[in-house]
Order: sequence, then structure tokens, then C-alpha cells
Amino acid sequence: MIGNDVVDLALAQKESNWKRNGFLQKIFTEKEHLQILNSENPEVKVWELWSRKEAAYKIWNRESNVRLFHPMKFECSDEDSDFGKVSFENQVYFTKTDFSDERISSIAVCQKSDFDAIIHLENRNGITKENGIPFLNKKPVSISNHGRFEQIISIL
Repeated sequence: MIGNDVVDLALAQKESNWKRNGFLQKIFTEKEHLQILNSENPEVKVWELWSRKEAAYKIWNRESNVRLFHPMKFECSDEDSDFGKVSFENQVYFTKTDFSDERISSIAVCQKSDFDAIIHLENRNGITKENGIPFLNKKPVSISNHGRFEQIISIL
């Protein structure tokens, strides 16, 4: 399974005041608060952690068929300089995040080796939905968009 998320940093800055009272407490665990506060760029760290949680949630949602997002129950930690982990109950998802000045995008998988099979799709041509879940040639697809950006991935 796969999941992804993309954050348009300009839009996030305009629409979401992450510094407002209670925002961090509703979304992030104490360990994640420390990651944010100790970061060189706390705002980027907020959206990185958010995108990782959202990407992992998309896998969990497919596996459980439950549409209920509890961001505090998804906890991000760093695996190494290339990979992160998101833990939810007894599940662990691996994440890889890409940064630019304009966007942050994260991909989540169930096993690290799945990263080698990820493909980026240019458009939605050929994508069908089964029970609301996108597929391309019977392979799972994850679609994420925010503001100016859309990211569509599949797995070989």
C-alpha cells in the first residue's frame, strides 16, 4: 500500500496559522512538539510532520476502510537521514519527504523496499476507482493536491 501528501507552503502560510493557540496541541504529540521547537525552521517542520501523518493515514484508511483521522494518534519519528517513520497503534509506516521552497511532499509505504517500486504519474489518465479508491491497472494509486500542486503516485 501507498499514500502521499503534498503541501503548498504559500497556501499553508496564508490559510493556516500554526502558531495560533491550541493548533499544535490538537495535531502533534509532545515528541513532535519538541521536533518542531528544536527545528531550524519550525514552520517547515510543522508541514513536514503534517504531510507524513496524512500520507500514513491514507494507507491506514485503505487498510481499515475507516474514514476518521486522529492526527495525535499518528506519531512521526526519524528513522535516519533519508527515511521517517509514522506509528499508529501497532502499525509502522515508512515515509520519505521531498522539500522545495514552494512545497513539501511525503510518500508513505508499509515497507522500505516499496520505495523502489514507486512511480510518479503525470496525469489521471487510465485511473479508475473501486469503492472510492483509485487504481491504475489494478495497482493502487494515491492522489494528493493542495493549492498549486498535485502529486499522483502508484506502485509497480
